[in-house]
Amino acid sequence: MAGPADMTIRRAAPADADVVRDLTRAAYAKWVPVAGREPLPMRADHAAAIRDHIVDLVEEAGALVALIELVPEPDCLLIENVAVRPSAQGRGLGEMLLGHAEAVARDLGRRELRLYTNALFAANVAFYAKRGYVTERRETLAPGAVAVHMRKALRE
Repeated sequence: MAGPADMTIRRAAPADADVVRDLTRAAYAKWVPVAGREPLPMRADHAAAIRDHIVDLVEEAGALVALIELVPEPDCLLIENVAVRPSAQGRGLGEMLLGHAEAVARDLGRRELRLYTNALFAANVAFYAKRGYVTERRETLAPGAVAVHMRKALRE
């Protein structure tokens, strides 16, 4: 699949675990001071994610610039992680990846996308809301750690 500026999307392979980790850590680094800790994607086992989930990579000129991790669930497709290299942010890659997730969900016969983000990451909540995601619920995971669960129904 091609995207902006002839970017390509491909499925991650086991050998991509290190670059997936590095990109995710770079993308989420700005949230460490906001949350007071590393967000969960920074601490994830990316080799296991590539093995057990759908991890699709966006490359430009052979370099990884963004990724999305998707988890097929019985009633939806869960967006586990969206990460864009800081130098590539603001170029529409996040929106492109959400559109890609919708296509994957449809291919898998899922009629809904779900995701969650930290309530402290107000820009993320607003980003998803602007793209049709509605807040389903808030969940306190630990003192000061509130997850905002969001969902988007797909049209036929």
